[in-house]
Amino acid sequence: MNDDELLRYSRQILLPDFDIAGQERLRRSHVLIIGLGGLGSAAAMYLAAAGVGRLTLVDFDKVDLSNLQRQIIHRTADIGRPKVESARDALAALNPLVEVNALARALADAELARQVERADVVVDASDNLSTRLPINAACVRAATPLVSGAAIRWEGQILVWQPGGEGACYRCLYRDAANDPETCAQTGVLAPLVGVIGSLQAVEAIKVLTGLGETLDGRLLLLDVARMDWRVVKARRDPACPVCARRSV
Repeated sequence: MNDDELLRYSRQILLPDFDIAGQERLRRSHVLIIGLGGLGSAAAMYLAAAGVGRLTLVDFDKVDLSNLQRQIIHRTADIGRPKVESARDALAALNPLVEVNALARALADAELARQVERADVVVDASDNLSTRLPINAACVRAATPLVSGAAIRWEGQILVWQPGGEGACYRCLYRDAANDPETCAQTGVLAPLVGVIGSLQAVEAIKVLTGLGETLDGRLLLLDVARMDWRVVKARRDPACPVCARRSV
């Protein structure tokens, strides 16, 4: 690590448990971020700023005017561009030391499995259950840690799944994609809420990558910003879960 890197990351390195060893772990890490909307914007920016060595960004969508209220990685000039390209440019400007790969398409089946297997952590920043469930299943099959976030209206949540633990996977809690809940496009969302949840996803990913702190594995974090009510509830693995109960993890 050269002098410029030591200066760039000095405030993290100063943390007694973090030190240079923690920073080196981040530099050698690869995070897959699926979704470059409100959650993914905050998560990607903080992971890049923190010095994660490689980020793979996945999103099939293009920047729209309505996105700019909360998706802070994109700019007005980016309207009409693929979100992954807009995000890649923003992250390069923020921290040119980070390698950023952009995939402007939805991942499914074998390609999703390959990308999950190559990552050290997956950050699920998608906005619908029909996308989250296959991501969860791919992470369980590959034994790749998953940090899943969601936000709508005034409410958000985060779940962390790690192999070898007794914590619930996403499928343990949400079984049926046919009953996909409402989306932000239908009911709205407060702009800073997605930033809070996305930032906390970055925190959890950093803890998983460095082995520092205690992750939310086995716990579901719930936030209601209308009342500023934080709750953490136990989220234990369902022995009848069709995804994680069939595997020895």
